[in-house]
Amino acid sequence: MKYLTLLVEKKQGYSIITLNRPDKLNALNGQLLADLQHAVTQAQQDDTVHALIITGSGVKAFAAGADIAELQPLDANSGLPFSERGQTVANIIEHCGKPVIAAVNGFALGGGCEIALACHVRYASTNAQLGLPEVSLGTLPGYGGTQRMTRLVGRAKATELILSGDRISAEEALKIGLVNEVVSQEELLPRAEKLAQSILTRSQTAVRAALSAVLAADELGHVEGMRFEAERFAELCDTPDFKEGTTAFLEKRPAKFQHQQS
Repeated sequence: MKYLTLLVEKKQGYSIITLNRPDKLNALNGQLLADLQHAVTQAQQDDTVHALIITGSGVKAFAAGADIAELQPLDANSGLPFSERGQTVANIIEHCGKPVIAAVNGFALGGGCEIALACHVRYASTNAQLGLPEVSLGTLPGYGGTQRMTRLVGRAKATELILSGDRISAEEALKIGLVNEVVSQEELLPRAEKLAQSILTRSQTAVRAALSAVLAADELGHVEGMRFEAERFAELCDTPDFKEGTTAFLEKRPAKFQHQQS
């Protein structure tokens, strides 16, 4: 499908989704959010896609926030569905059931940072800047940023970042655990693709179950989370991939999982 605000490139086993409004620093307007929701949903339903990479076009920005022209007219009645729409897209990314890697090139501010927060792994270029500056506009992060930032970096640091509205560098983001790794602009997409390709060599049944268990750590209490993990472990023991993986290990040969068979 051809999108108005995205570029989608399907590769062997994974897809790259590029936010593509370079003249607006890839700011998130309603069309981009709709396109992104559709593209992620399509990838979720495609059995040949096992991982996603989300990045921005150009070298200046991943996404520089919400489109202020759409934000400014809001009132209390229209503000709720506006926030819920962004939360829905972020939730679809986080819960699509497949690993989503953010390749953060340049600015990831406001809604752009919130999209990156919804991804499961974040790599940043050396020129990246991340932040939630909404308080400088008289509002707060509305696409899940208050919740995800707090879970990722802890209450104290999240409070500092959200209440100050300050941007931080890629190196500072790495230091506080907001991003996984910082690389040059030229290395950014290859680094994300390297992880996607590594994931493809593993059991996709196990990858999806493991991802669901990691997400459960945020959404369930400790006892419930441990039970959820044990149940997923038990379910995997009955799968062909489990039998193949353990047998291959004992036979000292590479495993050939179901998605790799043709």
